[in-house]
Amino acid sequence: MKPEKDTQMIEIQFDKHGLVPVIAQDVETKDVLMLAYANREAVELTSSTGYAHYYSRSRQKLWKKGEESGNLQQVHSILVDCDEDTLIYLVNQTTAACHTGHRSCFYRTLDGTITSERLFDPEKVYGRE
Repeated sequence: MKPEKDTQMIEIQFDKHGLVPVIAQDVETKDVLMLAYANREAVELTSSTGYAHYYSRSRQKLWKKGEESGNLQQVHSILVDCDEDTLIYLVNQTTAACHTGHRSCFYRTLDGTITSERLFDPEKVYGRE
């Protein structure tokens, strides 16, 4: 079956701060790796370079995933939800997505049980915990 093409232009609905939530998902396993935010520039850079870019709300700046750690996200495709207000980056993740050293940022249950092993030591990579 040949994929259909929507003839309407996609118009990403950025919030009042100019941001859109982005879920990074492993292209093969479909594991959810992280949630971050992107502004228009980050989405455009992701689209043009093939590597995930986000906007840091705490640092108020654009960042390329893995620029410090080397844990890059190569983006295979970008999906847009039906309301055009959330994106999914389908990625190949180098080592781990989480700055804590875990493959996914979703490594704990609500009661604090850790469900996966740490893949790298964040103190050695970032000089902080």
